[in-house]
Amino acid sequence: MENTVKLKLVASAIAALTLSAVSLSAAALTFGDLYGEPADASVAERTIVVTPATKFVNVRHGEVVKIVAGAKEFAWDFDGLPQPFELAKIAPQGAIDHSVRVYIERSEMDGGLGD
Repeated sequence: MENTVKLKLVASAIAALTLSAVSLSAAALTFGDLYGEPADASVAERTIVVTPATKFVNVRHGEVVKIVAGAKEFAWDFDGLPQPFELAKIAPQGAIDHSVRVYIERSEMDGGLGD
């Protein structure tokens, strides 16, 4: 009897851990949640040219920017989490060949927490 109770407790604990892990993975942030998503260059608010000397770029949260790096260009909607990240994470492969940090300024989209 005592072994049966222990077995049921262990089974319940395993079930709870499994459900907990499933709910955590369902709540995981996607690439778009973190960094934003590609955008149409025709709606870009401005263009940033990245050169070999560029170390960082500044954008506003929710801003759509066209980025030109050498012969490659792309547009991005910076509506992900307003936290710094490496531009190479969102650029087309081979477009960024050195470290360029993206800094995101909070905006009105953040509930009035911007400047």
